Amino acid sequence: MTTTTPTAPTAPTADAPPADARVLGLAHYAARGVLEQILTRHGVTFQQQVVLRAAATAPTPPTRDGLVADVRGTLKADPADIRTVVDGLLDKGLLVEDGAHLPATDAGRELIAAVGAEAAPVSARIWGGIPAEDLAAAGRVLALVTERADAELAALTDG
Repeated sequence: MTTTTPTAPTAPTADAPPADARVLGLAHYAARGVLEQILTRHGVTFQQQVVLRAAATAPTPPTRDGLVADVRGTLKADPADIRTVVDGLLDKGLLVEDGAHLPATDAGRELIAAVGAEAAPVSARIWGGIPAEDLAAAGRVLALVTERADAELAALTDG
């Protein structure tokens, strides 16, 4: 049986393609594919993890409507679909109804911690070796793209 050793991360080359929607999408789906493999081992979907993380990291336990609105802003998903995900997390015992609020349970917080611990070394290999100034520039560009895309989405859905 042959084993492979991961190669050391390298910085982007000077002849890298310019950033555009395709390059952004390829990076997103490559990273998401890695995360989804980890999530599958823990029995949750990407959407469930996003909702659970939002509930677990909120400064105060969110209401159902607040959680749905928060996740809708992140995933740009249909609120009915997000409510279905919330119901699934309640059924799994990862969220609990506490009056009007939906805090993460101990099991939910443990799951988020376990996924984070498993993803950390993978993330370090993916992001490692990229110069800080490149990360800062990419962060600025992606924040601007997000802002503009959110504005376009709002215009399309309001009209």
